[in-house]
Amino acid sequence: MPRYKLTIEYDGTGLLGWQRQPMGPSVQEILETAVERFSGACAFVQGAGRTDAGVHATGQVAHVDLERDYRPYVVMSAINHHVKPAAVAVIAAERVPDTFHARLSANHRAYLYRILNRRAPPAVERNHVWHVPVALDVDAMIEGAAHLIGHHDFTSFRAAECQAKSPMKTLDRLAISRVGDEIRIVPEARSFLHHQVRNIVGTLKLVGAGQWRPDDVKRALDARDRSAAGPTAPPDGLYLTRVGYPAEAMLEQESRDLVDTDTDDDVE
Repeated sequence: MPRYKLTIEYDGTGLLGWQRQPMGPSVQEILETAVERFSGACAFVQGAGRTDAGVHATGQVAHVDLERDYRPYVVMSAINHHVKPAAVAVIAAERVPDTFHARLSANHRAYLYRILNRRAPPAVERNHVWHVPVALDVDAMIEGAAHLIGHHDFTSFRAAECQAKSPMKTLDRLAISRVGDEIRIVPEARSFLHHQVRNIVGTLKLVGAGQWRPDDVKRALDARDRSAAGPTAPPDGLYLTRVGYPAEAMLEQESRDLVDTDTDDDVE
């Protein structure tokens, strides 16, 4: 069966996240319904990351196996036609080898968290940013974030219901910048624990607001206790922006190497 890699963007507002849920609409259900409508056959759409309710994506990746061999632009156009009126779009489609797996083959994930840091609430960007009306010190947040970069036990920043086998993760990058009234936080890693990004953002907000010192972030990390870190930031400001993969020639070996490795990316 031909396999297609799909790059997807979606507005998570009003959706229950990526994964199909019995109690309401999800991105996966919307895409699988669209595939069935145009192809006439049921298909499983495997995503690279299971984003939670209210989380958005500009670069989610998935793969799907189809019974017929379609040109990639036909797959993209047909899905986009049948997902309407949902705020979900396939922005690229390509044929890939059977060894490609959207989740297991991924070796890098990047997220963006947006904080609107001004007194007035958002109007146009409502449901797409976290509105924090108190002034935040970005330099202090950067200093605090430095303690989290590298390979650590992130127990203090994982959700209680996280199903990952190990709390050990390597955070490759945690960039923070201010653009006008917006603070942008960009974490990058091979994979993340459930709510890891949102718990990090909630903690750094305390630092920016002066409620914590930057060194308190290291104290929370070393505690290996969820109650030692800050609150979970809301899903509104979180975006999955990019999923990276090794070269095509490496995909088969990469997939074999990862079968028994915990690569769940449950971020939010």
